[in-house]
Amino acid sequence: MTATARIPFALFLSLFMSLFMFMTSGAAFAAPAQGTEYSLITPAQQPTTAGKVEVIEFFSYGCPHCFHLQPLLNKWKTELPANAVLIKVPVSFGRREWGQLVRAYYTLEATGDLQRLDDALFNAIHEQQKRLFDVDALAAWAAENGVNANKFRTLFNSQEITQKALRAEQLSRDYKISGVPTMTVAGKYRALGKDYPDMLRITRELVDQAAGGE
Repeated sequence: MTATARIPFALFLSLFMSLFMFMTSGAAFAAPAQGTEYSLITPAQQPTTAGKVEVIEFFSYGCPHCFHLQPLLNKWKTELPANAVLIKVPVSFGRREWGQLVRAYYTLEATGDLQRLDDALFNAIHEQQKRLFDVDALAAWAAENGVNANKFRTLFNSQEITQKALRAEQLSRDYKISGVPTMTVAGKYRALGKDYPDMLRITRELVDQAAGGE
């Protein structure tokens, strides 16, 4: 075979490999599939964080599923891009005990102890089996963990915390949240998934999709 006969074949091979790489690359980075990997939030909600892709985890300290997701979420959120932010919204679904935990979340936020005691409150309820479902039990637990009990109790019963708790409940209704944990993105997408790692993978892909204006 002459050199001139080999040139078309080499060109064909080059084009074939380029096309193959393009197709496999596109498959690897395919957008999440609506209906199987995410559902649309209707009507879409207005995010509260300007200039960021807003990710919301709707959760409850009383939910065992949220407890199991927590360590995965802690790692996942450190890998979010700079243009995204994670917000946690506690919900009660009308349960009195979970409603007390909604107030506990915002009380710890107000005292500046939320980051330090977020995991600890999950562990106290699910590992240590403590019944932290009223202000007395929660204030005593907070005191054991270095929080001023009187300050905790005062904030817990304050109008400030009441307003935040009511806002959280309204958000759960606006987003039509029926179970927890639920991950939403940009007020438009609700991530699905076969397990927690899959749900977080899809959520991350939806962040990129929202950032791209889709």
